[in-house]
Amino acid sequence: MVLTTAFCCCLGNAIAQQAQLKLFGLDQVTLSPSPFSQAQQVDMTYMKAMDVDRLLAPYMLEAGLDWPAKRYPNWENTGLDGHIGGHYLSALAMMYASTGDEEMKRRMDYMVGQLAIAQGKNGNGYVGGIPGGMAMWEEIGQGKIDAGGFSLNQKWVPLYNIHKLYAGLRDAYWIGQNEQAKTVLVALTEWFYELTKGLTDEQFQQMLISEHGGLNEVFADVAAITGEEKYLELAKKMSHELVLEPLEQQEDKLTGMHANTQIPKVIGFQRIAQEGNLANWQDAADFFWHNVVEERSVAIGGNSVREHFHPVNDFSSMVSSNQGPETCNTYNMLRLSEQLFISNPQAKYVDFFERGLYNHILSSQHPEKGGFVYFTPMRPEHYRVYSQPHQGFWCCVGSGLENHAKYGEFIYAHSEDALYINLFIPSELHWDEKGMVLKQENNFPEAASSAFTLAMKKPQKVAIKLRYPSWVAKGALAVSINGRPVEVDAAPSSFVTIDRKWKNGDRLEVKLPMNMQWEPLPDGSDWGAFVYGPIVLAATEGTEDMPGLFADDSRMGHVAAGKMVPLAETPVLVSEGIRPEDLAVPSSNPMQFALASVDAEENAFTLRPFYQVHEARYQVYWPISKPDKVTATRKAIGEKDELMLALERATVDQVATGEQQPESDHFFKGEHTLSGNNEGYFWRSTTDWFSYELKNKNSQGKKLRVVFPAKVDGNPFDIFINGEMFQEVKLENKEGSSQEIDYPLPASLQQEARLVLEFRAKNGQSTERIYYVRLMR
Repeated sequence: MVLTTAFCCCLGNAIAQQAQLKLFGLDQVTLSPSPFSQAQQVDMTYMKAMDVDRLLAPYMLEAGLDWPAKRYPNWENTGLDGHIGGHYLSALAMMYASTGDEEMKRRMDYMVGQLAIAQGKNGNGYVGGIPGGMAMWEEIGQGKIDAGGFSLNQKWVPLYNIHKLYAGLRDAYWIGQNEQAKTVLVALTEWFYELTKGLTDEQFQQMLISEHGGLNEVFADVAAITGEEKYLELAKKMSHELVLEPLEQQEDKLTGMHANTQIPKVIGFQRIAQEGNLANWQDAADFFWHNVVEERSVAIGGNSVREHFHPVNDFSSMVSSNQGPETCNTYNMLRLSEQLFISNPQAKYVDFFERGLYNHILSSQHPEKGGFVYFTPMRPEHYRVYSQPHQGFWCCVGSGLENHAKYGEFIYAHSEDALYINLFIPSELHWDEKGMVLKQENNFPEAASSAFTLAMKKPQKVAIKLRYPSWVAKGALAVSINGRPVEVDAAPSSFVTIDRKWKNGDRLEVKLPMNMQWEPLPDGSDWGAFVYGPIVLAATEGTEDMPGLFADDSRMGHVAAGKMVPLAETPVLVSEGIRPEDLAVPSSNPMQFALASVDAEENAFTLRPFYQVHEARYQVYWPISKPDKVTATRKAIGEKDELMLALERATVDQVATGEQQPESDHFFKGEHTLSGNNEGYFWRSTTDWFSYELKNKNSQGKKLRVVFPAKVDGNPFDIFINGEMFQEVKLENKEGSSQEIDYPLPASLQQEARLVLEFRAKNGQSTERIYYVRLMR
C-alpha cells in the first residue's frame, strides 16, 4: 500500500519523537533497467492476459445481474470466488501508478464502474463475490455465528475474501486516483458497520476466529479517508484479542498458528496505532515483527511450514517439507516492515525488507514466462511450481500480482526536510515539492556500489539519509560527493546523514563492499545458507521429475508434488578448522561461487543468486559436518525422513486435519466443529459432523488410516463414506503421543474414484480429536 499524503505518524511514549515520514507515491518513482523493472513488465504482461470480465463474474452474478463471462476455475469457483478480483484491482492501481500504462487505468476504471453497478443492484451498500453471501451476511447480522479457523457459517473465509475487495477499492482510490472507488468503498464500509453494530464484543471475537485478512487495517484506512471516528472504532472491534493480548504482554503464543492469518491482523494493529495514537498496539506489532524476523524466518526472509508457524527451536520440518515459506507471508511481512518504519524509521526494518524483497519476492515470479509461486521449499533438491493466467487462482497469485507492480514504493521515503534512501534499486525519483529529481544508477548486486545524481530547480538544503546496510562491515562504507570523500560517522544497520545545500548536478556515490556469510538456521542446528551481502545463494541440482512445474487448475496444483530426494542423499559440506563461509570460493563472475569440500557423488556445485534460479531443483540450505562425522550426519538427517518418504509412497490421498489449506483442498464441510494444535499435532473434532473429499486415483486405495491422540475420551462416533455407514469407532487409551488405526475398505469402495469421508458424532457428544487422515495403498 502506498500512502502518499493519507496519514502521518506521531506516536507517544512507545518510541522517540521522529520526523513525520511518508512514502512517495508510485507515480513519483520510475524503475530503471534491472531485474525489478523486468519483473514489473512480466507481471503486467500476465495481468493483461487475464480476463477482467471473468474476474468480475462472481460479483455480478451474486448481485443477480446477467453477465456474459463465466467464473474462473480453481479457488475462484469453489468457494473463494472473487478474492483474486480484489487483488487484481489493487495491482491495476499500482501498475498504473508505477508505469502510466493506460490499459491498466482502463481496466481499473472499468472494474470500479462494474462493481458500483453490482453494489447499486444489491441496494444496501454490499458488493461481494461470496457464493450465497447475502444470506450468510444476514445471519451474521442477526448474531448467528458459526466460526472456524477458515470457515464462517459454512462459507470459505468470507471475511478474508471481502477484505481483498476492500483493499482493492482503497488502492484504486488512494493509488489509482479513482474517485468512484472511494464512493463504493465508503458505502461498503457503512454496510458492514450497520450489519455488525448490534453485535456484542463477544460476538465480534467469535466471528474473528475465522480468518479475516486485514479488515481492521482497511477500516482504519477508511477512518483516515473519511475522518469518521466510528470506522476507527469498527477497526478496533475487528482486532482479534486472542492474538493482540499476548503480543501486548510481549508473549510468544504463535507456534502452531496459521502464519498468514496472523500477519495481516498485526498490520492492522500497527495501522490502528498510527490512527489512534495507541503506543501499546505499536509495541505489540513491533514485538511480533522481531519474533517472526529473528526467530521464525529463514535466509530468504520467508517463514512457516505447511502455512503454520513451527516451534522456534526446531526447524527440522523446514528442511524436510515440500511446503516451505508461503509467498503471501513475506508479502505481508514486508508491508508490516514498511508501516513500522514509517512510525519509527530504523534501518533494521529496511534490512529485513531488502532480504525478503530480493530473495523471496523477486524469486517468486518466473522472470520470462510469468507465473507466481505459492510455496518455496527449503527442502534440498526440491523445486517450485508457477501459476498460469487462466488456471491458478491461489492467494499467492493475488498477492503476486501486487508484489511486482509496486517495487518503487519503499526505495525512498521522506519527511518534510529529509530524504531517506532505503534500497539500492536503479530508479528515478521525482520529489516535486522540493523541485528535485534524483536518479539512482547501479548494477547491484553484481557491482557493490550505487550513484545518485540530483537535478535541482534551485539549490536547497535537504538532509539525505543513506542506509548503511547491516551486511556492510563497520568502517567499510565509503561515501563521496562530486568525487570527494565524505566522513562516515555511522554503524551498520543505521543511516548516514548528509545534511547540506544540494545544487543541480551534484553526484552522491556510495560503495557497499559485500562479504560472504554463513547463516545458520535460527534453531542452532547444523544447517546453514550462504548469503553474499543481502543476496541468498543457491545451487541448481537438475531438472528431472518436476511434474506440475506450471500448475493446472487442480486444487493441489500449487504444491510441488514431484519426487522428494531423500535427505540422506543431501550433499554435506565438510569443514575442519575453516569457517563455513570460506567454503564458497569466488569465481570470475562476481555473483557466482564454487563450493569446496562437499561430500557428494557430484561434488562440483556453483552458487548463484537464488532469484536467478528457475525451472530447476535447487539447494539453499546445506548440512555441515566435520570429516569424521559425515556418515553420522547423513544417518541422523535420513532416518526420520525415510520413514516420512515411505509413508508418502504408500499414500494415495491425505488430509492434515485442522490445517487450513489441506482441509480446503479436500472440500471441508461441517457443523459445530473445533480445531486446534496439541503438542505439535493439528486436530479437528465435532459434536455434529464434518467431512472431506478424498481422491482415489486409479482405484489404488485399499484402506483408510486415521490418527488419533493416545489419550482419548472414549466417546463413540461413526465414520461414513459416500453417505453409507463405514465404521463405528470407540477408542481406548494407548501409550505414546498418538495412535493410528487402519480400516480396510470393502471392494466396492476401492473402485470409487471419489470418497466423501464423514465423521459423525453420537448424541451430541464430541468425537475424538482427529489428527490425520490417509487413504493408503
